[in-house]
Formats: sequence, structure tokens, C-alpha cells
Amino acid sequence: MKFRLSALAGALSLAFSASPVNAQTPQENPPGELDTVTVWSEYAGSFKSDTVQVGTFREASPLDVPQTSNVVTREVLDAQAASTLFGALRNTAGVTRSQLNGSTYDNIAIRGILVENRGNYRLNGSLPIINLIDVPLENKERVEVLKGASSLYYGFVPPSGIVNLVTKRAGKDPVSSLALSANHYGGANVHADVGRRFGEEQQFGARVNLLAGREDIGVDNYSGDRSLGAVAFDWQASDALSFKLDVEHYRKDVSEQAAIKVLAPNADGTITLPAIPDARTNLAGEWQTYDADATNVLFRTDYVLSDDWGLLLEAGHAQTNRDRRFSQFENYNLATGDGTLKIFFSPNQEYENSNYRAESFGHIPGTWVSHDLSFGYTANQRDQNSRSGGSVSVAQNLYDPTEVPEQTAPSAPSHNPSTIEDRGWYLFDRMSFGEKWQLMLGARASRYVSETTSTRYEADDVNPSVAIMYKPVAGVSVYGSYLEGLEESGQAPAHRANAGELLPPALSKQKEIGVKAEVAQGVLLQAAYFDIERPSTTVDASNRFVLNGLAQYRGIELAASGEVTRYLALIGSALFLDAEQQNAANPATFGKVPDNTPERTASLFAEYRLPAVPGLALSGGLYYVGKRPVDNENRAFVDGYTTLSLGARHSTKLNGKRTTFQAVVDNVTNESYWSTAGNGLLGVGAPRTLKLTAKVEF
Repeated sequence: MKFRLSALAGALSLAFSASPVNAQTPQENPPGELDTVTVWSEYAGSFKSDTVQVGTFREASPLDVPQTSNVVTREVLDAQAASTLFGALRNTAGVTRSQLNGSTYDNIAIRGILVENRGNYRLNGSLPIINLIDVPLENKERVEVLKGASSLYYGFVPPSGIVNLVTKRAGKDPVSSLALSANHYGGANVHADVGRRFGEEQQFGARVNLLAGREDIGVDNYSGDRSLGAVAFDWQASDALSFKLDVEHYRKDVSEQAAIKVLAPNADGTITLPAIPDARTNLAGEWQTYDADATNVLFRTDYVLSDDWGLLLEAGHAQTNRDRRFSQFENYNLATGDGTLKIFFSPNQEYENSNYRAESFGHIPGTWVSHDLSFGYTANQRDQNSRSGGSVSVAQNLYDPTEVPEQTAPSAPSHNPSTIEDRGWYLFDRMSFGEKWQLMLGARASRYVSETTSTRYEADDVNPSVAIMYKPVAGVSVYGSYLEGLEESGQAPAHRANAGELLPPALSKQKEIGVKAEVAQGVLLQAAYFDIERPSTTVDASNRFVLNGLAQYRGIELAASGEVTRYLALIGSALFLDAEQQNAANPATFGKVPDNTPERTASLFAEYRLPAVPGLALSGGLYYVGKRPVDNENRAFVDGYTTLSLGARHSTKLNGKRTTFQAVVDNVTNESYWSTAGNGLLGVGAPRTLKLTAKVEF
């Protein structure tokens, strides 16, 4: 597809703003008849995004992306009053929680594959931020997911997918809003959002988001607070040169709900799970806090070399610090509930990512074939110091919890530093043969070094990607793709015998065929079949986290998003997955489903904007996750569950200011369920929660 960078240079800052309540201009009527005034409300934005920023598909139409991609727009986030990553990503197929139930941050798996917390989460398509603290959504315009292997652009990452968070920026219309939100447990937030453009030619832009709040999720022995300060600047220095700077700092200090450890197998090799505790139960003490803060800085320069060629330079740094007192309930008696609460002390943990990118991109026209090329280099260094102060154990009861007296770390903090260096060159060529056919070829040459105090791994490899796309008619694309990528195999968790050990990197491969189409008033439909092979991990008899051959993930994924009519919008997804481990040398896991991997997931959220009541919209959502094995041996499964959300929001004008009132109830039926499994841990889903919001735009 031919593009002109001279035109793009004048539109590097995206403009997103809420539209006011609209009044139609009265028409002149015959004498003696009264004027008719029709007033109606139309929410800004859409449930469908017209562009995808993530990866090499920079601001491309979703129809031009030969992989499954999902975008959760600001309009969806607002309609659901979503404020967490899982709250956003539950709208996309195959998303589950892993290991943790989300009381502190969202540890997420997609298609049964863990989304690595230091490499798979990106800010504005580039900077790898560290998902070890709840990433705020209040300053984000949308959340994107590029499913599957993404090593061409992002280096060593698992093929679960890239989660990209796009920040709000100043648009052509001024933005000033103040929002108050609360839940019926006592949690509350105040959020200010201000955006302006300045200068004689509006060449300067600034968007500021500030938030402060008290945290309460309806769980016993839980309290805390969180805050956010974020700014997004941009400067169109000339027709050819522009700059962007994003800075965000956020913190969260809350009590951490205890996880429940899966019991040892019975004599027959099966595992008996406990009854699901009350959702408000917390076996940990309120003093067992998870205190974390994060700072992310990303600077970008774009320079237009000619009508057809451009250059971008990016530099970013992400830093997260946390002080954690994590606990797991273990060795319990199913009849009496008596067991042990093991408390792990992890003080002053430090995580840093430094990321640099230089890329030249452009268009080469031709009579029979044209080329859109990207050639770039990335350098990423990830440093961490996962200090440990040991653990203590105290008595606790699953059915009748007692107050946990405050404990101190049994030992001085140990230092467990590690460094990962991931550098690589990449080349991507999108060849267009007329209007209907496209061939995409790419390759990445990577250099990877992973080092701890006791281990060091190095890898050098070249990984290809190829895709072909056919557009039989306008608004429809059919594609097939093959991708390879090197990935980190993971790090042993704190409760394993080899805690902190980094496993060697390994190769993953992905094949995908799919079709995308735009129908109705702008609904994007997607259907894809994928086949992923990747390294598998397991826990051996010595409680060590180790590699376990390959696992294969094959499935069909469906998605729909957009406006069905002027008044009805929806976003939905479904996944039908067949996943199995294929290490014949390990009979205990051969042919079994990887832990925490559901065969089925589905979601559907719809909002109806009542034409008879201007400004009023009613919404409902259903979210289903199928049963999942608790371990790689499939010795027990947690049951599937479905949760229901209902909501209503009304926009009007008070004293000339657009004002929105909203109420949302999540888990309407107060479903009791295991929300998470994986790595030998279980977590309970959140109880019914009523959220209220009032927002005024000035």
C-alpha cells in the first residue's frame, strides 16, 4: 500500500476527544406550526479501532495485519468502567489469570501461554514495561493484543502475544474532565484528565492525567491506596520533524490476598481440591502488603526524509520497585481446614528495562509490484534484583481463618541479580501486487545473553516470517502466515527449589490462516486457525522448575467488534483450543494439557444506546472460561465459570457541562469460582462488585 510521509508528518498526533451532546438545528416550519427540536446523544469513539499500532504494522488497518489482533478501545473501557488489564483483556479470546487472582496485579495467560511480565507488555508499541504492578488504564486510549509469535519486532518473547498500551494524547479539541468513582466496598478514586494544544500553529500538545484513590475490593484484611501521574507531550517542530515524550509514574500499596497451594497427590495419583472458599476470605494478614511503584519514560523522534521515506528513533526506560510479603496456604486438612500459611519476604526488589530502537521505513513504487519496507535495530537490557528475606510459617484454617500476627523476615535479604541483553536487526517487506495480493517477508537476526550469579546462556539466531494476503473484495482479507521466534523459557518462581533460575532460551514456531471482514455499520469480524509449537515447562520430583520438551497449541479463534447499528455496539470473542504436551520421555505429562489451559473461552459485551431516551445506554457482558488443569499431569481440574456484568450510563448537560453518570455491576450473580490456576497455586474469583462513576467535562 502506497503512503505519503509528507501527509503523515502533519498528523503524527492522534486526536481523541469526547463529543458533546448534539442538538439538531431546527428546520423552518410553515406558519402556525411550532418548530421541532430533536435532541439526541451519541457517544464518541467506537467499539472498533481503525488502526493497529503494535509491531511492524504501524498504524495499519486491522484488515492488513496477517495475525489475530484485538483492540479494546477507550469506548469499551469506559462502557465497562474497566480499570485493570484483566478487565480490558477479558474481552479477547483465550485470556485467563495465572497463579494470582488479581488482588495486586494481573498475571495473565493467553491461549494457555503466560504473557511474560518483563517483555510482552509494551507502551506505545515500543517500550517493554514491567507488569509487576497494576498498570493504570486511566491515561490509555486503547489496549491492543497481537496474538502469537512477535519476535520479528520485539525479540525474545513468548508466543502468547504482545499487549500494547497506547497513551492518550492532546487532540485538536481541548479536553478537561474530572471523574469520581467508587465501589460499594469503600474503594474510591478521583481522576483528572486535561489535554491542550499550544502555539501559533498548534504545534505543541500536552495531555496530563492525575489519579489518587483508596483501594478496597471486598476482601477481608485488605486495604491500600494507589496513584498515577502521567504526561504525554508532542511537538511538531516542522513539516518533517516531530517529537513525542511520555512519562508516567504510578504506585500501588495494598494487602495481598493469600494463594492456596494444590495438595500433594492421593495414593491413586489424583489430586483433591478444596471447596471454593468464600470470595471475601483472605487467609493472609492485612499487614502482608504488596508495595510497588513504577516509572516509564519513552522518547520518540520522527523525521521525514522524503515523500516516501522516514526515520524514527526511540529511547525508553522502565523501572519498577516492589516490597512484597506473599503467602500461600499449604499442607491443609480437607476435613478440618487446618493448615500452614507460608509467608515469603521479598523486600526491595528492583526491575529495570532500557530499550532503544532505530528504524528506517519507506515505499518503493513499481509497475507490477510495490514495496513497503522497514529496516531497524533494537537493543534491550533487562536488569533485576529479586531479593529474598526467607520465609516463615504460621498456623491457619481454611474454613475459619484466624488473625495472623505480624511477622518479621527470618534472614537478611539475599541479592539475586540477573541481566538479559536482547539485541537484533530486522527487515520487513510488504510487497503489493495490485490491489488484491500482498506478500510479506521478514527476518530478524538476534543476539541474546541471559546471566545470573550462577548461570549464563547465549543464543544467536536468524528467525524468518512470511505471510500472504488476498483481498477478494473491498473490506475482506484472507491470509496465511508462518512465524518463528526465540523466547525465554521462563524463570523459576519463588516457591520452587531452584527459585530465580533462568531456563535456557528456545525456539517457537507458529502457523496461522485467517479471514477478516468489515460488515454492517463497521463491525470487524475475524476468524483464524493457528498452530503453535513451543517449549514446555514442568515441575520435577525435586520441586524444580524445568523444561519438558515441546507443547503444541492448535485452535480456532473468533472475534467481532464494532457498531451493528447506530444504537447497538458489541465486542465478542471465542476460542476453541486443543493443547497438549509432546515430551514422550516424560510419560506423566505426555499427551496432557498444559496447566491452566482452557479448551474453551468466550466473551460477549454489548451496549444499546436508547434512541427514545437521549444520552442513556444500557449494557451487559458474559465472560466464560472453561475448565483448566491445575498441573501438567492433569491430576485435577478447576471447573469452568461464567460471570455476568450489567451496566447503565447516562450523559447529559448540567450547567452547560457534559456530565456522565454510570453504574456497573460485575459478577452480578455472585458466582463462586476458581479464577486462576497454574504453577501449583489456586486463586478465588472476586465477589459481586458495584461500581459508580460520575464524570464532568469542562
